[in-house]
Amino acid sequence: MSTEDRVEATAKNIEGKAQEAIGNITGDPKDQAEGKAKQTEAQARHAVEDVKDKAKRALD
Repeated sequence: MSTEDRVEATAKNIEGKAQEAIGNITGDPKDQAEGKAKQTEAQARHAVEDVKDKAKRALD
């Protein structure tokens, strides 16, 4: 599977964690929510890549 897609998902997860942490420090609920949403998106992207990997292995 695409290493590039996994790297992008990992970067999105890190970005989300940082944004959530900043929101926690500043008390900004919008930043907290956006950070959590980015982390959820990253988890979904990783799950899609996992499914693609399993499908590829099954076909090989």
